[in-house]
Amino acid sequence: MKILQYDDSFKDEVIALILDIQNNEAGINLSLAEQPDLSDITGAYMAGGGNFWVAVDAGGQVIGTLALMMLGDGWAVLKKFFVRSDYRSHGVGLALYEVLLDHASRHRVRHIILDTPSVAVKSHAFYERAGFRRIDKTCLPVRYEYPDRDSLLYRLDLQSE
Repeated sequence: MKILQYDDSFKDEVIALILDIQNNEAGINLSLAEQPDLSDITGAYMAGGGNFWVAVDAGGQVIGTLALMMLGDGWAVLKKFFVRSDYRSHGVGLALYEVLLDHASRHRVRHIILDTPSVAVKSHAFYERAGFRRIDKTCLPVRYEYPDRDSLLYRLDLQSE
């Protein structure tokens, strides 16, 4: 397995993986149209100082994704964290997450927020072990729109103010 920075050669595989997990596994029924960032990954993530990574297997197939979207003033959003089901518990998610944390550190990110479907109980456990704490939408400290209406929100403070 390798972690690579996204380029458009991965676009179709990334979209297929994400939509499959969102809709067939989690049953949250999100369309590509509701996620315009997937149609322009480079513009949505990389142009603003964030990044998008893919995990690929030995054959070069996309088996995982993770993105960091910068919001400014030390705030960022963890997005599109997906690992193909047959690669979960093989360290793929942790490897992606460590790359994201390194990028966040080098770009002086102080706080990361994320939204995750309420049905993604295993994801909640991962985030909580990683130090994220659940917050209510009314406590969201920055403007951030997310497509899943039934999401839980989390916040990680990497550095204090």
